[in-house]
Amino acid sequence: MTEQTPKTVTKPVHRRRVFYIPGYDPIHPRRYRELYRKESAAQAAISDYEVTLQPKKTSGTYGWRVTANIENIETTTDIEVLVWADIVRDSMDVGILATYAQLLRTAWCYIGSGALWRLMKLRKGPVIAALYPVVFLLVQLLLSLLAAYGLAKLITLFLPWWAGFAALAIVPGLLNWFKKKDNKFFAYYLMHDYAYAASTKGANPPELERRMAEFTAQITAALKQDFDEVLVVGHSSGAHLAVSVLADLLRQDGATSNGPKLSFLSLGQVVPMVSFLPKAARLRADLRFMAAQTMVPWIDVTAPGDGCAFALCDPVSVSGVAPEQGKTGPLVLSAAFTQTLSPARWKELRWKFFRLHFQYLCAFDQPGDYDYFKITAGGQTLGQRFEGRAASGSRIETPVNKFTATAL
Repeated sequence: MTEQTPKTVTKPVHRRRVFYIPGYDPIHPRRYRELYRKESAAQAAISDYEVTLQPKKTSGTYGWRVTANIENIETTTDIEVLVWADIVRDSMDVGILATYAQLLRTAWCYIGSGALWRLMKLRKGPVIAALYPVVFLLVQLLLSLLAAYGLAKLITLFLPWWAGFAALAIVPGLLNWFKKKDNKFFAYYLMHDYAYAASTKGANPPELERRMAEFTAQITAALKQDFDEVLVVGHSSGAHLAVSVLADLLRQDGATSNGPKLSFLSLGQVVPMVSFLPKAARLRADLRFMAAQTMVPWIDVTAPGDGCAFALCDPVSVSGVAPEQGKTGPLVLSAAFTQTLSPARWKELRWKFFRLHFQYLCAFDQPGDYDYFKITAGGQTLGQRFEGRAASGSRIETPVNKFTATAL
């Protein structure tokens, strides 16, 4: 990344509000506070700045305050997690048999629509991640049936052949054992994740639309307060939720040039997993809208080392909805894990795929231009920090999506 134009001299950020939208995650949002506390301390020690966390001072569901002295600018930031973990938990509250039914429906949604083959043209990593729960759940079923077959052979040594069918009784128990171990395998978790979008072929379920409207109202309210910047961060599946939330906010004239600067940072996005589905017209329309607006700077950060994200894929262009003229964003940048992590650290994390998907929220021991804590707690707005930067030369902009309709 190189500077293209001289930077504009603007006032520093002393008060910021951050709204963080997590991905498909059923866990309590306190995990994000603990992650921020631990990793900001590590990054501050590496990069020689000061970051301190305090209890939440603003209204809202869950958050915390950060005071920082970064690059000789003192800044107070109130971070709020926009929670939809309860919706995620409800979507995961299905039994084993229903999960296998989800498997069949989800596989048919992506294979039958042709989305799977088009996604493979972008990045194979996230597609393999999508296939993993399908394969692993089928392996669990196969192993359970093989165990039942072996038991049946043993039974029929002593009893009539038909008594062997009784061995099938161990299959539910074995499948249940595998499910209890899913905190190590993540097969059920990932299956529910992909099934959530596939169940509506990319349309937002009503309960998610209602929650997104609440997010929009919260951000709009913050824009009427005395902040220098209101920054929206969307991680993983939270990135495409943020796209729609911000598009709604701008259409409702929720931001003005006289209020706080509104900025958008998307991290580790998986937008194509939804935008490539037949009924994702709402998301595609919002992507096109956000790519043409000029009020909100949008920086999209991914990394080829993150096998769960569509690394360096421009989410607007590859979805086939880039405006013909006047495209303003996003600015696609790489967190370049192989350069921003030391060889020893990279070796330690390289095969921890889920951990790497959260690296954007963590410390780098060889930090480059991307620093999550400078962005969220430092004295520059997102637009100031990346002003004049060129997009990654390795970005992918080729439209490969078959479904490009944007009309609801």
